[in-house]
Amino acid sequence: MNQPQGTLAGLAMTATLLSAAAQAGTYPDYGYAPPDSYKGPTFTLSQNYPATPPKDGLPAFFKQLPAKPDNNFETWRAYMDAVKDYCLEGNVEADWYVENNKVRDWYHMPWQHYGPLGREGIHGMTKEAQIQSRQLASTQVATGQTYAVGIYNDIGAYTIGQVWKDPQSPDPSYTSKPNSFANGTVVCKALFADIDRSTVPFLVNPVLWTGYITETFQSANRTVREVALIQMDIAVRDTRISDTGWIFGTFQYNGEKTGKPGWDNLVPVGIMWGNDPEVTSNDFTNPQPTETRINPALKQTAINANTQELPPTHLGWNGRLNGPVDNPNSACMSCHMTAESPQLAIMNPLFQADPPPVGSPEWMKWFQNIPAGQPFTPGTRSTDYSLQMSGGLVNFYQWKCDMSGIYADGSNACAKVASMKLKMARPSDTAPQDAPRVMRDPSLEQLLE
Repeated sequence: MNQPQGTLAGLAMTATLLSAAAQAGTYPDYGYAPPDSYKGPTFTLSQNYPATPPKDGLPAFFKQLPAKPDNNFETWRAYMDAVKDYCLEGNVEADWYVENNKVRDWYHMPWQHYGPLGREGIHGMTKEAQIQSRQLASTQVATGQTYAVGIYNDIGAYTIGQVWKDPQSPDPSYTSKPNSFANGTVVCKALFADIDRSTVPFLVNPVLWTGYITETFQSANRTVREVALIQMDIAVRDTRISDTGWIFGTFQYNGEKTGKPGWDNLVPVGIMWGNDPEVTSNDFTNPQPTETRINPALKQTAINANTQELPPTHLGWNGRLNGPVDNPNSACMSCHMTAESPQLAIMNPLFQADPPPVGSPEWMKWFQNIPAGQPFTPGTRSTDYSLQMSGGLVNFYQWKCDMSGIYADGSNACAKVASMKLKMARPSDTAPQDAPRVMRDPSLEQLLE
């Protein structure tokens, strides 16, 4: 982590200056423009959010929700296949430049461009987590890094548009009780690994993207190079799911499935619709996998048991669902339920100096079942399981502090930051608190210091 301080600060300022391009009703496409030597396509933010709720009805795959959800993955296989098809249809042909999708409309979350981790200009990927040694396979000794891009269907995009209707005053009340993302919202997120692929058997026959990414996880210097598709996450807002109102799923790339590169090589890891708050043991956590350890005690997670299809993977805490580049001490729903504004919650109990004992009541706060639209921290607004939304709001208010200059009363924007956080929190008597950055890896915080 011995990174010179001035370099990161300089990159942050570059992204800040680019972010100043935000005009009324429009948001910057990316924060890191590729060098002039790059001659390929560049990323365009899909931001023509629907002004009225879409009237085309729910996605067709809603009919395939199991009548009695259980922890047998085969109950869910047809549903997961249908959601994957929904996410990929038209996007694979467009190389995920979703504005060119000829089948259905997809949209991006604004304000992901800002700061040292912000969107790069080729595929719109943001810097996410470090890949630890042996996290992917026993043969993978070197570390790596992850980049990702997420998209929302038109149902979800309507809510995004309502939150960001006023570009200078976003309003997260649209995602917080009594509101939330509307039934039928679908989120798809493609994740790519910058890793020595020869050490990860399932990355044979890779799907490769070109990105303008940092040279290493610790570096601030960017270069144009290839990254490999490793994971795709899905999230579906479904009011039939009583405990949380959401379904999360994950797919892992396995290039041996078809023997040739292709998005068809994404195989299901599993699906979850709750955090199993009654299961407090820690017998199945497996951060350096040689096998996939499935916890039969979990009733709100279903993991694919087909070892011919799914390579060994670490899953999440105590066998809950997580993908190969995710934190093995968390879970899909666990980290996403902390999404709020202002973002006062950390994403995992281990992301603090003195973490609680594993499985203790304090630890289990991160593995409770929170209904859609209910914030993790009292006094904040929920961004309804959307970390992209909460992260974008943090970015916006940090930009307001750094770049919006002098107010009419003569004070600098940074002097207003406490009142901004109060406005974000509502009710207005909530005490201001520092808002942590929204990130999936605490090591990123060290890079930004």
